[in-house]
Amino acid sequence: MRLLQIKDSGEFNLVEYVGINIPRYAILSHTWGADNEEVIFRDLVDGVGKDKTGYRKLNFCAKQATSDGLQFFWVDTCCIDKSSSAELQEAINSMFQWYHKADKCYAYLSDVSFTGTDPSTQRAWRQSFQDSRWFTRGWTLQELLAPTSVEFFSTEGKYLGNKASLLQEIHAITRITHKALQGDPLHQFSIDTRLSWAEKRETKRAEDKAYALLGIFGVYIPLIYGEGENNAFRRLHEEIARTSKGPVKQEASTQIRRDQLDIVKGIEGVPEG
Repeated sequence: MRLLQIKDSGEFNLVEYVGINIPRYAILSHTWGADNEEVIFRDLVDGVGKDKTGYRKLNFCAKQATSDGLQFFWVDTCCIDKSSSAELQEAINSMFQWYHKADKCYAYLSDVSFTGTDPSTQRAWRQSFQDSRWFTRGWTLQELLAPTSVEFFSTEGKYLGNKASLLQEIHAITRITHKALQGDPLHQFSIDTRLSWAEKRETKRAEDKAYALLGIFGVYIPLIYGEGENNAFRRLHEEIARTSKGPVKQEASTQIRRDQLDIVKGIEGVPEG
């Protein structure tokens, strides 16, 4: 796992840890801007990228982690060398656990602005919170559910609340059950229920709609970009069936989307592992 280590100066640099001796760290949940706006792995290696819009998210995360007594943090844009297919595969298959094991998860909402001093008494930001793009993306589903706590921040870096204090609002936006948001084990929820949480979420790459659900179901599959959304969901379904106890009944489940009904057919009958 590659992390960003915060120096005494406030600057940060990449460090890599292998095995179980990984230090306490914070992790960032966010939505990507344009590709040329995000700071990537190569930028940090080359010592460039500070002029990119995405660098402000790194600065925010470094400052917040320092405030919380943490020396390390992780950001998906630059802590993964995406030019390595092996590293990308390992990261996607490990990401749910990385979010789960983080000491702090900061959800940075770039489209929510709040300039007040007390979010509990200010309502102006709540509509933009409800409409935030963060709640529409495929990858942020696991970033909401995997950590014990998620802390939400405005684009100015102002604290808005956490997954507990904003429970009712998050439930109303996502329709995810309170128990799942409060940390009940995900395998306790039916497969159809978990699929429904992702129903209206989108990803930049079609296959990621399926890959973003790996941690939600506790399964692992090879990444095959170019296989298409339907094939990715078919392989996801097959792995869910393979790792579950007992046979799969051939019954139609609740739709994710109409064009995926044949892919998820029978999932409801898979007993939970």
